[in-house]
Amino acid sequence: MKNYEFWFITGSQHLYGEDTLRQVAEDSGKIVETLNKSDAIPCRIVFKPTVTRPGEITSLLRAANFDDQCAGVITWMHTFSPSKMWINGLKNLTKPYLHLHTQFNRDIPWDSIDMDFMNLNQSAHGDREHGFIGARLRIPRKIVAGHFLDAGVQQRIGSWQRSAVGAAASNSLKLMRLGDNMRQVAVTEGDKVEAEIKLGWDIEYYGVGDLVSRIADVTDADIKSKLAEYSANYTIKTRDTDPIKYQAGIECALEKMLVEGGFNGFTTNFEDLTGLEQLPGLAAQNLMSKGYGFAGEGDWKTAAMTYIIKAMLAGDDKGTSFMEDYTYHMEPGNGLILGAHMLEVCPSIAAKKPTIDVHPLGIGNRRPPARLVFDGKPGAATVTSLIDMGGRMRMIVNDINCVKVPRPMPKLPVARVMWAPEPSLETSAECWILAGGAHHSVLSYSACADMLRDFARIMDIEFVHINKDSNPVALEKELLFNETAYKLR
Repeated sequence: MKNYEFWFITGSQHLYGEDTLRQVAEDSGKIVETLNKSDAIPCRIVFKPTVTRPGEITSLLRAANFDDQCAGVITWMHTFSPSKMWINGLKNLTKPYLHLHTQFNRDIPWDSIDMDFMNLNQSAHGDREHGFIGARLRIPRKIVAGHFLDAGVQQRIGSWQRSAVGAAASNSLKLMRLGDNMRQVAVTEGDKVEAEIKLGWDIEYYGVGDLVSRIADVTDADIKSKLAEYSANYTIKTRDTDPIKYQAGIECALEKMLVEGGFNGFTTNFEDLTGLEQLPGLAAQNLMSKGYGFAGEGDWKTAAMTYIIKAMLAGDDKGTSFMEDYTYHMEPGNGLILGAHMLEVCPSIAAKKPTIDVHPLGIGNRRPPARLVFDGKPGAATVTSLIDMGGRMRMIVNDINCVKVPRPMPKLPVARVMWAPEPSLETSAECWILAGGAHHSVLSYSACADMLRDFARIMDIEFVHINKDSNPVALEKELLFNETAYKLR
């Protein structure tokens, strides 16, 4: 997160003289200094000189486009800044864009206010002019209104910064597919060329044999080091350590492939395990805990989103994992979803220290694999699904509340989490299915719907939010409107 910065650009003009412009620069610098001291702001904000002419604006925004450290720009109009000056710069801006509508003074100085004060502190005037040109140019942008000292304003700026960092992560993402998609499954398919055009994703295929050959090169020292890592982070419950050693070998080989190829995530497929003795379980789980994206069954879209959401939450992630809807608890008034996967759930969502155990899998026709077993922690969260609608991507987000697993499940030795979706199990499921949401998702305790909506806006993809106020009738109308709008674009 500290590798990125955001440029703070203040707009004004020369109408009011140099004294006013000096005051504008001083006030802007103090705002930047204040924001950088806030715990809610994860990335450094960089103060830039006040812009007053079209050429200055165009040059500065062009420089932002080509600066790899710059993850976005924040604009504020201290005085009146005629918006025609901004046209050429804004229409060519490729970085995420936040329009901060604030003012330096919080309150009106009732006894001393005069026209000089009015001319200097006219963000109410300048920001509305600036807002018009953003609307006129149809620029996707985040608008945050309120005083810069307000904690809520700072939190919204910080949340948007994380969305912008997610966009930067998306635009440089490389994903390794080990094998293809699960046969005959529709939702894990998609247009990889369109994904690279729209989202910046480089999705590359590797045969499972590439991994098998790398496993053969793993040394005893590599495995010993990996076992020490497992012992430090998890409780080893089984006495049968051979499957754990094999998973350690898989992880060592995978990690080398990921690092050498510059990959941010990977997929596996239990239908394509030629040469492997076990389906990667513990190996995939431990790699996810380090920030790699992952999804099973060749689901490259969910693997990519797992990485992106982890990246946007760096330093403040309460838990993010690849997830799958498995089965329901349909008790009236207490509907719950049991989420899990065959093996691969990230330990970052565990309520307690996970255990390593070995059990038969019942699928994949391989030896019993080592895996982490745990219950997910309670708390508010979201589940996110990205699907290919043919011609566009749709992101679907459902607000959920994870709960403590009501009763032990001694015959289910997998990592699992239970949640109550909003507004209810039945309504949530109807809305999710209506929107085409996948059975795979990314569960996160830190990525809220607003953060994900900002990401979708930056990447110019469709966003659907299922929440406490959702109902299928209204959602059907929203989806029809979206379909019409995208056809007209």
